[in-house]
Amino acid sequence: MALLVDPPQRDNAAGRPAGEPPTAKDAVTATLPLPVLPELEPGTDGTTAGRGAGTAGPRLAEPPITGGKVEDLMGRLIRVLSHSPLARPLPAVILTVLGIVGVAINGLCATAPQPSVATPPVLLPLTSVARNLGARHLNDVLANVIMYVSIALCCLGLAMMLWANSRGWSPSPRKIFAAAAGAVAVLVNITPVGSGDVASYAAYGRIAALGHNPYTFTPLMLPGGGSNPYTMIVGVKWQNTPSDYGPVATWTHLLAALVGGERAWLTIWMLMIMMGAAFLATGYVLVRTAENPVRAALLWVANPILIMELVMGGHLDALLALVAIAAVVLARRCLRIWHEVGIGVLVGIAGGIKINAAFVAVAIAIPLIHDRAWARLARIGAVAGVTTFCLYAFSYGLTALKPLRDASAYVISPTLWRLTQVTVQHYYGDHAMATVTSTFGYIWPPLMLLLAWYLYNRLSPDVPTVLAATCALTFAWMVVAPWQLPWYSSVAWVTLALLPRNSLTRWLTIATGTLAFMHFNGGHPTNMPTGPTP
Repeated sequence: MALLVDPPQRDNAAGRPAGEPPTAKDAVTATLPLPVLPELEPGTDGTTAGRGAGTAGPRLAEPPITGGKVEDLMGRLIRVLSHSPLARPLPAVILTVLGIVGVAINGLCATAPQPSVATPPVLLPLTSVARNLGARHLNDVLANVIMYVSIALCCLGLAMMLWANSRGWSPSPRKIFAAAAGAVAVLVNITPVGSGDVASYAAYGRIAALGHNPYTFTPLMLPGGGSNPYTMIVGVKWQNTPSDYGPVATWTHLLAALVGGERAWLTIWMLMIMMGAAFLATGYVLVRTAENPVRAALLWVANPILIMELVMGGHLDALLALVAIAAVVLARRCLRIWHEVGIGVLVGIAGGIKINAAFVAVAIAIPLIHDRAWARLARIGAVAGVTTFCLYAFSYGLTALKPLRDASAYVISPTLWRLTQVTVQHYYGDHAMATVTSTFGYIWPPLMLLLAWYLYNRLSPDVPTVLAATCALTFAWMVVAPWQLPWYSSVAWVTLALLPRNSLTRWLTIATGTLAFMHFNGGHPTNMPTGPTP
């Protein structure tokens, strides 16, 4: 079985073959952009199509371990589709744009004159303009249909762009980035679509701005209770829930709330702009550091699924992805002590945004452990630990960790975890269900590690260890964890964008798209009967 084999021998912590000491050339090349590598077509036998035997060149990240019948069937299907008219640039771009426009329509018609099933009840500038121009309210059924179709178009558009790229389409990364920047500049002015999380962000920022602790003070406790402008836009399920985000996340919420004041819509607008800027900054880092900037640009800034989830949803995971990839890129080029300090600080900041940044810390540690670079590991770990401790201890105190205990017991629907939970509750009652839910906390981490080990082995030995480990861990967590939402995939996507072409791309697209189909609720009480909800 795949889980019983030794992991591939990869590079060491600095991106060199294991055992090879750093050279002066390493120090020079570490500061220069890496060369652009063409996106090649994989052959049916795992080799590179069109490359003669013995030809020098980088190997692709083809799986050295068989994926079984499912993987084989998926590979055959994709090979057929990638050689069909679907794998042409123009149709791919058109479908991508249509998918994003469909989601935007839901945002523009969100509050004209009442909330939509897919959005929180708030007016942002372009939505307000659309309302004044007579945009009609979308009923729940129509809003859901548009969302389903748009998500499908986004997934298909991404796949088609990648297929076109594998057949030789190589658009300018700068032009891709410029087009994405223009789209983001427009989309951040539209009411958030697909989630009500940004309304909770705004409420936590308002709580902090009023001098309260958002880790013990809930949106329902704001002056006026349920009639407070901030509380009103938060989903009923979350109105009495304290923040479970880190202090760095709370500071971003606070900054937006200081600008917004009593105007909840302005706070949300600021948050949308901040997350849009973080999304573009991440894309800039990828384009400048990727061996294949075209692939990186297509998988991030031109990725319609991520634009929908991170930009149009205004999710904090865009900021997490930026800090995470900065730490990973710096870890690949770490040659000096100040690099190690920078890595530790970035890991600590990531942990101060969301707790799942721990996977990035583990991934950075793996090549150091492999190389037995204990001194470097100790220095980076010490800086990361001190940074994380200071961020929590000297901001809102260790009370910031309390909500995480409750959040760790969340189980989302539909999943096998939720099915088990409901079945036990039906036959054995609430007490048995609570016991089973607690047991989940012990079961899913080892399952996640087993899946991560399998995915890690699926990547070529040529893939840098820190990238392979980060992608495998975050992807496995996304699949196995009892509580999972599509925007949680951001770190997996951002590391995948730095990898050569590999079969994990298709599975991450399927996983993210499936979660997007299941969860695009805006958090408003009127959404509960019809909209897909957690």
